[in-house]
Amino acid sequence: MGTLDGKIALVSGSGRGIGRAIALKLASHGARVVINDLDPEPAEETLTTIKAAGGEAVACVGSVTDEDFADRFVATAVDTYGGVDIVINNAGYTWDSVIQKMTDEQWDAILDVHLKAPFRILRAVQPVIGARAKAEQAGGLRVHRKIVNISSIAGLGGNAGQANYSAAKAGIVGLTKTLAKEWGRYAVNVNAVAYGLIRTRLTEAAADSDSTIDVQGRQIKVGVNPGLLTAMEQMIPLGRAGTPEEAAGAVYLLCLPESDYISGQVVVCGGGYS
Repeated sequence: MGTLDGKIALVSGSGRGIGRAIALKLASHGARVVINDLDPEPAEETLTTIKAAGGEAVACVGSVTDEDFADRFVATAVDTYGGVDIVINNAGYTWDSVIQKMTDEQWDAILDVHLKAPFRILRAVQPVIGARAKAEQAGGLRVHRKIVNISSIAGLGGNAGQANYSAAKAGIVGLTKTLAKEWGRYAVNVNAVAYGLIRTRLTEAAADSDSTIDVQGRQIKVGVNPGLLTAMEQMIPLGRAGTPEEAAGAVYLLCLPESDYISGQVVVCGGGYS
């Protein structure tokens, strides 16, 4: 028996990196997962991997910032599996600049993907969770559901060159703590994981390379100076960056029945750095 058998999970941004690792982790423990990515190819790859391992999954491709995305995402879970038990708001990217050079477009794009999109997804899922919880409670049942929002140590302490990202991730903490108070009556645990340095495609490339990612036609430069990356790792008490699999483990902990009395909290997954 898997620890998450029968649970239905939405995982945004799960075609690559940390999101993919989260989807695989939840599926490996029995959850039925709704995969999402901006592009169909990585979403299909995650879907295929889960199914090849004997798990269940379905894809909902598209940008989390699209106006109709949240409703489509939730409807995919309800229409395919009958409900929603777990929501992981993971999708996002960085678009850095010091504040005097940051454009309104940069600010709005990062706030939209990291804060407005999770807000919309949670707003869309509330009627589903609320109705199910009321029916269960009327029958004498109390079933815990889990929301895990992804924040960052940048949202807790700031980070130079990331005013937009830090503000969005700080906002996620506020959203998490508010919904923990609003949704406790539905037996929903709402928590956040704040990541430190995790090795993904956004950090692996050298900062002076031509590495970019395409986000809806925008070429966003990614990468960290190798010297800075080494210095950052030296500041981490465990002495290294985390892996996507370790990042997924922190989310998994907050999805387990053992976390049923933990809500409104921010767990820092940063190897001791905070």
